[in-house]
Formats: sequence, structure tokens, C-alpha cells
Amino acid sequence: MLHAMQEDEETGRVTLAQVAEQAGVSISTVSKVLNGRQDVARPTRVRVEQLLEIHGYRRSGRSAGEAPLIELVFHELDSLWAMELIRGVENVAKEHGASVVLTESGTRHSPGEDWIEGVLRRRPLGVVLVFSALPLEFKQQLRSRAIPFVIIDPAGDPEPDVPSVGSANWSGGLAATRHLIECGHRRIAIISGPGDMLCSVARLDGFRSAMTMAGLEVDPELVTFGDFHVEGGYRRAMELLALPDRPTAVFAGSDLQALGVLEAARVHGLQVPRDLSVVGYDDVAIARWISPALTTVHQPLRQMAEEAAQMLMRLRADENTATRLELATSLVVRKSTGPPPSA
Repeated sequence: MLHAMQEDEETGRVTLAQVAEQAGVSISTVSKVLNGRQDVARPTRVRVEQLLEIHGYRRSGRSAGEAPLIELVFHELDSLWAMELIRGVENVAKEHGASVVLTESGTRHSPGEDWIEGVLRRRPLGVVLVFSALPLEFKQQLRSRAIPFVIIDPAGDPEPDVPSVGSANWSGGLAATRHLIECGHRRIAIISGPGDMLCSVARLDGFRSAMTMAGLEVDPELVTFGDFHVEGGYRRAMELLALPDRPTAVFAGSDLQALGVLEAARVHGLQVPRDLSVVGYDDVAIARWISPALTTVHQPLRQMAEEAAQMLMRLRADENTATRLELATSLVVRKSTGPPPSA
């Protein structure tokens, strides 16, 4: 009897029995919650999840039902930089004999309710998320199943217990703006990303710092926010280039937005870089092939994804490890920048 009790303690069954008793449900209901089954009422599931967290229940080791998968979760997949992240995660997955499953869910801030139920059923080796954060309930559910997770390029300030991989956005914004100033530009506009994303704000702060250090004023009319997409860059650039005293240079917060700026310049009858200099951000593959080739800030997207996937595998060995990593950015000068028209 004592031996059986010790076995139960080692496998966590005693904890499950305690959880079931305190929650007023059967052990099978607790098991359903652990396995992500949908046939449990939400109030019951939340109560069981809270008790699992209180008891510190963790599944240990790799179970028979666990899939050799790394799950990569985006809020949208239709972007060039998403392909770089996918390739990075796939590189590491292959090293560990695993496959990659892609999921699209939620908003840029967090995945949707539908995703958490699915991932608990799939039980992957780990999850890489391209979001700003995870709701507390999601973190508790993943941890109780020993499913590690890492966030790539957090759009908000991740909590200390959330492992994350980002890049030096402030330095990137600073380098892009300094390059334009060194080219001779004084009237420089910025089309940042969404104002509620930390990476957008950090790039804007880098822009402001470069202008201040050069003794240049920042014209509020030239500071705009986009959405990191071509259409957003085009709309904002059309407005900027229609100003009576238009900018001679635009720093776009992403390469996709820079493509929109190039199209807006064409519509306005401007040549790049003769009439307008343009700098992008990310250095996606197309940046070097468009005409003129885009000067941009290289963000090591593939390396970020590789680091995130490697972090997952380290977390599997030590589930209490929480890590934050920031990779360097660098300016890549091509043909879309030059001196201002008056120079």
C-alpha cells in the first residue's frame, strides 16, 4: 500500500485526486481539463486550472501522447517576415527530429481562446508565439502540461517570467535616422508601426534621439503611425508627400511600409533617391531586389526564430528557466538613399 502511494506521488495522481476533491469533480474531469477536452464547462475548467496551479502540478517527462512538434503561432501569416521566422524554427526542429505546425489565431497582442484548447490537445514539444504576451490563464494551462513557450519580438514589455527573444529596436531606429542625417537630410519623416507596440515606440524613440543629438527639431507633422503593411505605408506617405513643405526623406518602420512609400513617391512624380530618400526596417529578401534596392535596418529574424526554438528545448530540460534575449540590428545601405534635392 505504501509502495502504491509512493508511485502515485511520483506520477502526480495524488495531486490530481486532491484537485478533484477540492474542485468537487471527478478525477476523469480533471484529466479532461489536462488533455484540453472541450466537454468541460468553462467555470469548472477555470476552477480546476487554478487548483492545479496552487498545487504546483506539472507533468514531467515526455508522455506517450506528446507529438514531436514545435508549434509556431502568429496572428497573421501573410507577411514576408513570417517566412523568415518559419525557416528559423524549422532549422532547429529538424535538428531535434521534430516538425513545425503553423497556427494563425487572435490579435497581435495575444492568441485567441480557440487556440489554447487546440494546443492542449496537440501537446507539442513547445510553442513559439509571435505576440506581445500571454494571458495568465494560458500560461497556467501550458505550464501545468509542461509545454514550454517562448515569445518572439514582443510587441509589449513581456513579464519577467515569460521567455522572449527580441531585437535592438531603439538602436535600429537610431542608425536609420543617423544615416539620413549624414546624407544631409534635415526634414525627415517617420512612419512607425502601430502605436501600441513596443517595437514601434522603440524605433520612434531611436529616431527622436538621433534628431535631438544632431540638434534637429522633430516636426510633429512628420511623425506618423502605420500598420507595418504596404497599404499603411502608402496611405501615410501620400499624406506626408502632399504637405506644402514635404519631407526629403522617410524612415519607414518596416520594409513593407517602405514599399508603400516607394509607390506613393511614384504617384507624386518623385524619383527615389533623387527627390526622396527611403529607409526600411527588417531587411526581408525582397528589399535587395526592388528598384531602387532598399536601404534598411537588418533585423535577424531567422536567427531570432532559431534562438527561440533552441530556448524551448532548453526549457524542456529545465522548466523553471526564464530567459530574455535581445539580438543586435545593423544598417544595410543600398540605393534608396542619397543627399536631399537641394544638396
